[in-house]
Amino acid sequence: MTEPATTSAVDRHLPPWARRAILALLGGLAAMYYLRGVLESLRPLLMVLLVSFFLSFALEPAVNRLERLGVRRGLGTALVMVGLVSALGGFGVQVGSLLADQVTEFSENVPAYLSDVDEWLEDAFGIENATADLRADYDTGALAGWLGDVADDLARFGTTVVNVLFQLFTVGLFTFYLVAEGPKLRRLVCSFVAEKHQRHVLEVWDLAIEKTGGYILSRSVLALVSSLLHWGAFEVIGLPSALALALWVGIMSQFVPVVGTFIAGALPLVIALLGEPADGLWVVVVIAVYQQVENYLFAPRVTAHTMQLHVAVAFGAVIAGSAVLGVVGALLALPAAATIQAVIAAEAERHEVAEHLQEASSLRRGHGDRAPAATPKDDPAGDPA
Repeated sequence: MTEPATTSAVDRHLPPWARRAILALLGGLAAMYYLRGVLESLRPLLMVLLVSFFLSFALEPAVNRLERLGVRRGLGTALVMVGLVSALGGFGVQVGSLLADQVTEFSENVPAYLSDVDEWLEDAFGIENATADLRADYDTGALAGWLGDVADDLARFGTTVVNVLFQLFTVGLFTFYLVAEGPKLRRLVCSFVAEKHQRHVLEVWDLAIEKTGGYILSRSVLALVSSLLHWGAFEVIGLPSALALALWVGIMSQFVPVVGTFIAGALPLVIALLGEPADGLWVVVVIAVYQQVENYLFAPRVTAHTMQLHVAVAFGAVIAGSAVLGVVGALLALPAAATIQAVIAAEAERHEVAEHLQEASSLRRGHGDRAPAATPKDDPAGDPA
């Protein structure tokens, strides 16, 4: 006799809530993947907008000052941007002419440089005709052929240059409207925010303008001082195109974070070494001495009135900015860090420091594990044992 079935069949189907959860998870992953693709496609536009906001914050103090003098905001914005473009264009012309002259001079003096290297190697180490192959290539025109290939590559590089110019034009267009329509833009943003939060939005906006403008002002003043002093020093040393080299050192050392000083000093050093090796030594001395004078004399006085940012915070901000946005992030890191620091200092709640807790902590660190701290039971007077 068979036993009756006492268990019911097991329902192997998933419950409705599990199916909905799985579908929601898959849908969310698909949406995130699609959003990632959209953001990747819009990355160039987002970078342009970010740079445009940075430039608008930097230029707005000057435009506001012109507006207080009676200049219409649109005209003031145009004048400031024309001044900026003229300054950058003048710098580019000076440095470009310097590089073109030096490359031409180097190409013409290659045989003399190779002969000097041969003489030095023979006198110092007894090596004869070490550069014979290089001189043969130069004499037969192989070097000229290589330079021709480089020229062809530069010609193909023209497409990239056109794209860069288009990006710069786009940045300039967005920057113009962001500055010229700044008050209207702030009013529009505040219209989407509750009245009790509008004050905080405007304070953060004003802090961003103040700190970014302060950063540009401080860097510009230091770049001007650096350029003038290096110009005089390079004239005394006898470097060619001393003004262009001084502008290169001043601008690159101030506006390129972290490695700007090394990039700035490399060009005058190379040009000096191509002329007289002793001049290269003087260039290194001048740049090193000036950096010490700037770090301990000029920079603290200038940044005290414009943008105060601890060196460790600045270094960490540059690393974070370059990791997220590359070169653009590194350039924008310092004003962004100064703005964030100012917002935190203005909005964060501060408390009085309990001095007796600090003193007790210092005593514990001083005693370490050598002796336990005295307690009221062991020492009724409260003095340390």
